[in-house]
Amino acid sequence: MGTDNPLLEKTISFAIKIVNCFQYLQNEKKEFVMSKQLLRSGTSIGANAHEAIYGQSRADFVNKLNISLKEASETSYWIVILNRTGYFDDSIFKSLKKDLDEIIRIIIASIKTTRKNEKYIS
Repeated sequence: MGTDNPLLEKTISFAIKIVNCFQYLQNEKKEFVMSKQLLRSGTSIGANAHEAIYGQSRADFVNKLNISLKEASETSYWIVILNRTGYFDDSIFKSLKKDLDEIIRIIIASIKTTRKNEKYIS
């Protein structure tokens, strides 16, 4: 993965949206528990994807991406809960979910490609 990698760019943009949602939830909705969970998991996706670039091996790279995938799954959970409890309206929910689904697809494709390429190296 290079520095102009679409996954890295998308995770940075997503993290910025998550930070903005966190501020909105804290300041406008006075929601302090779920917003922190969303902030932690939503920003961790990109942090782990960025860390994967400097993995010590292909296995380490895949491991970091798997952590990103788990954080994305948790983020999806919080987005659904915040929507169903009325903290996020449908437009915020759909926007975040669309971005997150795209990030998940890229992570999964990266993991599959790396694992497939490992078989040819052995």
